[in-house]
Amino acid sequence: MERTGSEPFVFGKDALWEDLGGGVKRQILGYDGQLMMVKVVFEKGAVGAPHHHYQSQCTYVAKGKFEFTIDGVTKVVSEGDCLFKTPDKPHGCVCLEAGTLIDTFSPMRPDFLKK
Repeated sequence: MERTGSEPFVFGKDALWEDLGGGVKRQILGYDGQLMMVKVVFEKGAVGAPHHHYQSQCTYVAKGKFEFTIDGVTKVVSEGDCLFKTPDKPHGCVCLEAGTLIDTFSPMRPDFLKK
């Protein structure tokens, strides 16, 4: 049977990092067609440029402090906080203190996978 996603166990030490530039890098932790989990690391001052997509997205702040804008509303979030982004609503962030976000997407983000 052909696999249509990640392996059942994804070890962080083995998962590849993608440098997105500007002090941001990401690591795909697991996915199938319905769900994707991604770790995103930001240096202080790095920007997650405003964008939107058709997937629902839930973000957990694992470390650091961020100023997020979601659909025109701006708030500062820090470790332990969560953000929910509904489909097609613009969102972006500025990293105030170096940090790590854990993003989940449903359905998965095929544009994140290398061709």
